[in-house]
Amino acid sequence: MIAFLRGRLLEKHPNRLVVDVNGVGYEVHVPLSTFYRTPEVGDEISLRVHTHVREDAIALFGFANELELQIFERLIAISGIGPKLALAVLSGIDAAELAIAVQRGDVARLTAIPGIGKKTAERIELELKDRLPMAALAAGAQAGAGAGEEADLRVDLLSALLNLGYHRTLAEKAVEAALKLPGDATFERRLKQALSVLAK
Repeated sequence: MIAFLRGRLLEKHPNRLVVDVNGVGYEVHVPLSTFYRTPEVGDEISLRVHTHVREDAIALFGFANELELQIFERLIAISGIGPKLALAVLSGIDAAELAIAVQRGDVARLTAIPGIGKKTAERIELELKDRLPMAALAAGAQAGAGAGEEADLRVDLLSALLNLGYHRTLAEKAVEAALKLPGDATFERRLKQALSVLAK
């Protein structure tokens, strides 16, 4: 099983990377959280990897850190959640937010993730409640009470950009960039910042 890859980034797409390791190109499926942390094409990259074996295929799923990998593996252990859906979860919520949502039983936050319906969200909340990695719980605790407000703001901003006709991947990237900028975290201010990012 492949558990780790280090090599040169050959191709970069929002849900897929190709990593050149000594002349062999490995296709690795990644969540958006990992994609946003990837270096430029041609630079060196390191990924934690989950090797998923099926009768008809072997697929590699890559993550920026051990915590994302652990959460992914716990998600695919839940009945009805496969690797693609687990990637969608990690693309729609970071580890700290997921820990907070699960601990609080915040099904509404989980259903805000694209592709996650109410029944699936309830299953995630129930199954992960006692199985989250300690690192995720610590990250969630460190995120503090303000995380819920930021999560709500993120959802509102993304919804506004999608309603304006922007592609989801670009909109998500602009929202993340805007939330990292200094200044008052009001909806109006962050929306202007996200639009500025998209205009570049």
